[in-house]
Amino acid sequence: MTVERERTGKGTAEAGPGKSCAGEPTVDDQIDRTLRLLWRDREARAGEPARGRRPTLTVARIVAAAIAVADADGLAATSMHRVAKELGAGTMTLYTYVPGKTELVDLMVDDALVERRLPKPGEPRAGDWRAQVKLYSDRTREVHRRHPWLREMSRVRPALGPGQLAGQEYLLSIVDGLGLAPRLAVAAANSIATHVDANAALEAESAHLERSTGQSNDAWWDQRSSFWGKYFDIEAHPAMNRTWLGGGFDQSVGEQAAEAYEFGLDRLLDGIEQ
Repeated sequence: MTVERERTGKGTAEAGPGKSCAGEPTVDDQIDRTLRLLWRDREARAGEPARGRRPTLTVARIVAAAIAVADADGLAATSMHRVAKELGAGTMTLYTYVPGKTELVDLMVDDALVERRLPKPGEPRAGDWRAQVKLYSDRTREVHRRHPWLREMSRVRPALGPGQLAGQEYLLSIVDGLGLAPRLAVAAANSIATHVDANAALEAESAHLERSTGQSNDAWWDQRSSFWGKYFDIEAHPAMNRTWLGGGFDQSVGEQAAEAYEFGLDRLLDGIEQ
């Protein structure tokens, strides 16, 4: 889950892959710096104790402030300048801790995923494998509710941090006991993650729209009720009409979404178990 981006620098194309002109950081340098930031806690434990005065700012404080801004005002408002202002620091000071907004967003996403607090290897787990999947589902959806800006993030090229890997390890450890071949275990874990993440993002988007417009989704549909009498063609949509008459659309928008989510997840797990 991370923002898509391309990294280019002056002279990079001429210098060739992995090289840089005029002493600018290479792509490999930038990737390594981001990974060091993502895994900063592990490096801190492995390193020597810090000496002298503690720095006024820390990466953790900067990321926490950025998350608070995004939670309140959205990801677009989370500029380096805005975060620096919230911390009472100069914008250029932040760049000595985090190279830029792209890296900051990666750190924000992974710190949010860490909040799921999924059981680690060797830690006790309750219930059978389906109950453990439900725990992943519930905690992932809770994180999206707390941080609705996560819906804007792509999972195609995720930030390889502790939160991302904890989720993958947890799901693989669940399906590992089902007797699936390794490739099918990966497929099963990815299918679960895709279903949960996509629906969590939709739920967050729905809540965001209701908050930002001041109008519930049900009220939005009610305003367009004239559509069904003026424009809806029964002959062109017979299945929809039969479903309507049979009470298939009687639930609220939220109730339909919740039932669709649970139904889809249950059927997905049924298929994996077969």
